[in-house]
Amino acid sequence: MAISSGIKRRTLFAAGLGLLVAPVILRDKAEAAATGESNKMNLTPLPEINQFKLGSYKFTVVRDGINVSEKPYETFGTNQAPEIVQALLTANFLPADKFVNGYTPALIDTGSDVILIDTGFGESGRARGAGQLTKGLKAAGYSTDDVTLVALTHLHGDHIGGLMENGAAAFKNARYVVGQAEYDFWSNKAREGTPAEGGHKAVLANVAPLAEKTTFIKDGDSVAPGMTAMLAAGHSPGHMVFHVESEGKRLVLTGDTANHYILSLLRPDWEVRFDMDKAQAAATRRKVFDMIASEKIAFLGYHMPFPAVGFAEKQDGGYRFVPKTYQFDI
Repeated sequence: MAISSGIKRRTLFAAGLGLLVAPVILRDKAEAAATGESNKMNLTPLPEINQFKLGSYKFTVVRDGINVSEKPYETFGTNQAPEIVQALLTANFLPADKFVNGYTPALIDTGSDVILIDTGFGESGRARGAGQLTKGLKAAGYSTDDVTLVALTHLHGDHIGGLMENGAAAFKNARYVVGQAEYDFWSNKAREGTPAEGGHKAVLANVAPLAEKTTFIKDGDSVAPGMTAMLAAGHSPGHMVFHVESEGKRLVLTGDTANHYILSLLRPDWEVRFDMDKAQAAATRRKVFDMIASEKIAFLGYHMPFPAVGFAEKQDGGYRFVPKTYQFDI
């Protein structure tokens, strides 16, 4: 088949298992010669998204951004000797001196509701490459106006930063669901002058202005049809996980119950710097992931390797993360 010589560019999209990745734009010889870019490829990245079905519900997972940090042992396994943490990383083919943290909001299209779980960093993260949720939704065919419900696992900055845009609600047609205990803690003036003051100010700026459109929930409450909240405290005082079920298929959005697929899951009792009540957080990890592993339920963890969806298998006193492949596609 002849290809028209008038076509100067061709964009190749590598699409596998619903994952949208960066397109590769190939230049023809004449254009390359004119620009001095012979034998080079110009890469134009698009937001990373992943879509899959759970029963009749369609999930869209968006990578809001990533962060590379030094000295993993100062964040994970803080009650262990650094060399023990480093050895576990090395044994699992990971660098011993650095780790990558990803941030993964998820959209659930139920057919009657468009539900967003957590919102990423928003405009405050864009200077460092985060805050990509809005672009990711657009790439998936959604706009912020399509979102009818925003449910928050908890109120740390990387989960609430996208609620407001230029001083106004980013999701103007949405109502909100927030854990009562979580909101009561962070909105309380008692946080002033404490290490939690920064979080307190962030909640006043991003969550409090939406209070009139917010339903405050507790353990066991319904969030939407097919979606139930479960208190999973420890990481923060009112941290929630959300059970979703459609046509007999189940998935749990675990938020920050586990923050690393090796250091938090394989060693659930290791202390994590980000956990506010470290003993309670460890107990919660075991409770939630015992359930997920025993009942063979899929889960979506906010900080798991993108697209952050998989399964947990009991192993070596903890849990092995098994990332999804084609389970949802056939």
